[in-house]
Amino acid sequence: MLCVSFPLPDLDFRLRRRHRPSSSSPAAPHGMPPSKTVSTSAAETEQGTHVFHIVGYSRQRGLRKSIKSGKFSVGGYKWMAFLFPDGAKLANGVDEHRFVAGVALAEKKEKVYASYELRLADQSTGLFFPVLKVAPAEFSYGKCCGYSGYLQNRSVFEASTVLRDDCLTMECIVTVIRRPRISEVKSFPKIEVPPSDITLHLAKMLEEKVGVDVTFSVGGQNVVAHKMVLATRSPVFKAEFYGPLREAGMEPIIIRSVQPDVFKALLHFIYTDSLPPFDNLGEDGHREMIRHLLIAADRYAMERLKLMCQSILCENLNVQTVAITLALADQYHCGMLKDACIEFMSCSSVMDAVEATQGYKDLKRTCPSVAVEVLEKRSRFHKE
Repeated sequence: MLCVSFPLPDLDFRLRRRHRPSSSSPAAPHGMPPSKTVSTSAAETEQGTHVFHIVGYSRQRGLRKSIKSGKFSVGGYKWMAFLFPDGAKLANGVDEHRFVAGVALAEKKEKVYASYELRLADQSTGLFFPVLKVAPAEFSYGKCCGYSGYLQNRSVFEASTVLRDDCLTMECIVTVIRRPRISEVKSFPKIEVPPSDITLHLAKMLEEKVGVDVTFSVGGQNVVAHKMVLATRSPVFKAEFYGPLREAGMEPIIIRSVQPDVFKALLHFIYTDSLPPFDNLGEDGHREMIRHLLIAADRYAMERLKLMCQSILCENLNVQTVAITLALADQYHCGMLKDACIEFMSCSSVMDAVEATQGYKDLKRTCPSVAVEVLEKRSRFHKE
């Protein structure tokens, strides 16, 4: 058995007699929103400052050795400040005209990731000023991260206010950078937004008749509504209420050829974008209501409702209903529904039973061209 499904965005409208969702139920989402999680990598650091006083600077020169501070601890590692007053050891030898100072790891441990800042005190003011900043790098014993430290012309250095009364003061600020700590992955904070409830508010306005401004007479019953809502949803109502051919003061507006229950179902769809549950109708009554709604949707140019009705009728095609549905589809230009009916009837397993129905006999009498299409389709089916 063949059934063609009609694509309708953003709505599951499969109405069946055994399971028909309430009009107030929110539509099921087509897919879950993408998940978003967050984690943090935080580098933990520990910083320490060591002040190194050198008294009798000139008496320690000429020894061809470095002047070293006591070992101080930062981040669980031993460090020391150093200076070479007798020259810097360069690649091509010793430069006796340069003074060098810095900080080094003072114990034989694995590599340590750290940075440091070297400051010298102005002996005239007692204030420290930075002379070297070493970016984070790996330190190992006996090596100053591949860098020779603070270089300065020795004569200039010894003539400055950094050296006074044969005293020199260095301040070393060492920062040990530990392995980053990764936080637990957590869901990213979000604020849930409830689904749109505008249709619930519109339906409530219709139910409570708040601000209604138009009255229809349908089969002897008065039905009220809001012009603006109807005009927003239907181009036919829009032209009737606000177009150049509108008739002012003509109320109630008489609606002919539409049953009261069908018109009320049409208004329900206009206000809620869904069909009423039709719980009080049997299977035949429900099918008949959908047919009448399709006609009303065509009359008021409501294409979405028309497609919904076509889909419901398509899903419920059977031997007894297919000919009647085909005649309806042909009359109201429902191309996809018409093709589905012809495809259904062209199957050899059902055609004999369909031809025996009163609906098919009426189809041949009222729509002979459509009956010919069915026969042609069936003939091609057998040839294939």
